[in-house]
Amino acid sequence: IGKTKVFLRAGQMADLDARRTEVLGRSASIIQRKVRSYLSRKNYIMLRRSAIHIQAACRGQLARTVYESMRREASCLRIQRDLRMYLAKKAYKDMCFSAVCIQTGMRGMAARNELRFRRQTRASILIQSHCRKYLARLHYMKLKKAAITTQCAWRGKVARRELRKLKMAARETGALQAAKNKLEKQVEELTWRLQLEKRMRVDMEEAKTQENAKLQSALQEMQLQFKESKEKLMKEIEVAKKEAEKVPVVQEVPVIDHAVVEELTSENEKLKTLVSSLEKKIDETEKKFEETSKISEERLKQALEAESKIVQLKTAMHRLEEKVSDMETENQILRQQSLLSTPIKKMSEHISAPATQSLENGHHVIEENISNSATPVKKLGTESDSKLRRSHIEHQHENVDALINCVAKNLGYCNGKPVAAFTIYKCLLHWKSFEAERTSVFDRLIQMIGSAIENEDDNDHMAYWLSNTSTLLFLLQRSLKAAGASGATPHKKPPTATSLFGRMAMGFRSSPSSANLAAAAALAVVRQVEAKYPALLFKQQLAAYVEKIYGIIRDNLKKELSSLLSLCIQAPRTSKGSVLRSGRSFGKDSASSHWQSIIDSLNTLLSTLKQNFVPPVLVQKIFTQTFSYINVQLFNSLLLRRECCTFSNGEYVKAGLAELELWCCQAKEEYAGSSWDELKHIRQAVGFLVIHQKYRISYDEITNDLCP
Repeated sequence: IGKTKVFLRAGQMADLDARRTEVLGRSASIIQRKVRSYLSRKNYIMLRRSAIHIQAACRGQLARTVYESMRREASCLRIQRDLRMYLAKKAYKDMCFSAVCIQTGMRGMAARNELRFRRQTRASILIQSHCRKYLARLHYMKLKKAAITTQCAWRGKVARRELRKLKMAARETGALQAAKNKLEKQVEELTWRLQLEKRMRVDMEEAKTQENAKLQSALQEMQLQFKESKEKLMKEIEVAKKEAEKVPVVQEVPVIDHAVVEELTSENEKLKTLVSSLEKKIDETEKKFEETSKISEERLKQALEAESKIVQLKTAMHRLEEKVSDMETENQILRQQSLLSTPIKKMSEHISAPATQSLENGHHVIEENISNSATPVKKLGTESDSKLRRSHIEHQHENVDALINCVAKNLGYCNGKPVAAFTIYKCLLHWKSFEAERTSVFDRLIQMIGSAIENEDDNDHMAYWLSNTSTLLFLLQRSLKAAGASGATPHKKPPTATSLFGRMAMGFRSSPSSANLAAAAALAVVRQVEAKYPALLFKQQLAAYVEKIYGIIRDNLKKELSSLLSLCIQAPRTSKGSVLRSGRSFGKDSASSHWQSIIDSLNTLLSTLKQNFVPPVLVQKIFTQTFSYINVQLFNSLLLRRECCTFSNGEYVKAGLAELELWCCQAKEEYAGSSWDELKHIRQAVGFLVIHQKYRISYDEITNDLCP
């Protein structure tokens, strides 16, 4: 290999040409293969497209022929159906017309027979009624005549006895009248004396107050005069001492001025008399002052005791508020600590151990040496406060547990008041739970009530809790008032209840019953409190529980009556003959089976509600809703069952409704309320069934007289 040329050996050029021809031949065969494959593929695609077009055209032609055959077959079927329908309809109309003709003839014959029978029965009834009326009138007149004669004889005897008694009493009335006049005079004298004594006491108190004021002013003036006289005497004594010091001791010249001496002696005597009189007056005033001071000291002691009690209560309140705030901070700290990881807790334990040791050492240092710093004292105070707080919280939890354990039992009643409701209310007032921002007492009470009413089949147990919850709700409605806008974080007030239990207090005021009088007497315990959000939420939850218990009792009664009402709508077959004769005998015999069981269930429920002192408002609502349920069930069964719309069934149901009316009268309006008015529709329906000649009654008479 050179720079510009390549020199080969002999024979190498032939090898390279052979290889070149091989490569060219291989590439030519590849090109031919690709061209042939392309041409064959193009032919195949053209053949496939033409085959598809031919197949689509054949299939379309076949489908069109099939559709045409199906269309012809459907039209043939429709023509056949219409022809058969026409023939069947024509045959049915012929049959119906013939049947209607036969039925009209038969019904006309039966109606004529019934009319003939009714006319005969009506004529016989009229004859029997006139005959019975005549016999009964004869018997009544005889009895009336005999009764009048016996009454006249007996009244004459009684009048003679009363005349004797009146004569004896007329003799005694004079003495009684004199004694009465004397007693009236004595009463007037005693009242007059009482009024005089009251006036004298008032005047004496006013005079005492005026004398005390005068004596105090006189004492002050005398004390001032006494002080001035003392000061004058002291000044004269000092002047005399100074003059005596000034006089020389050596020269004693007796110079006596008799006029001055006499003046001095007279002044001294006057002063002595003044002093003696002042001392007497001072003694008298001191005695009076001591008496008044004793009275005032007693009053001051009483006032100081009251002030000390007020101060103690205020301090206790402040301590409790501080403890509550400290408890809240501790709770926040504990929550934050619970979120931390375990190694941080271990580190805090290691750190807290020496801190407690230093506190204990600091405590000993404070006991030994008072002059040390005040920081360990503060730490000790916080430790003691935390201990006090923990003990107070534990004591409060114990009180709540004791209250719940006590109230969960059946505590009964005292003077018609549920003991459990008043115990809960007084405890909450004493603990000031209504004014608390956070408390768990209400949640515990709601859980206790919810667990207590799990046994829904026992009406006595349900009535006991209905009485307690409704009384507690009434007390809360009268005592709780929403807190004002003054506060750091005002809460939203929950919505007030719009059901009948929200208006239960109005029902207590409106109905003057014994239970309501007990509720009015219970208002002496009520105290107005500004309630926070937990208390208002508790009142709302309590109202929901009252509604729930009320619904359970009502549904239990409906379950008992539902099985009996289906039997009370149709008279037993054994009693149908007796029903047609008289409804009174039926009421005594067969109504005692089903209707009497209904009345027994109503009586048992009413007695349980009375024994548990349930408010009459709730009792009225229970029975009015129950009677409306009876009305709906009986009326619907009359509408749906045609076999029940007979005269005998009407007499049967009428006798049962008479028993229900008697029960409402015995239960009185206090508990029954407007229950009888709820049976209006079934009474109207039964009255229409019992009428003998319905075809004579017009539509106006039905709408005005029977169904006004």
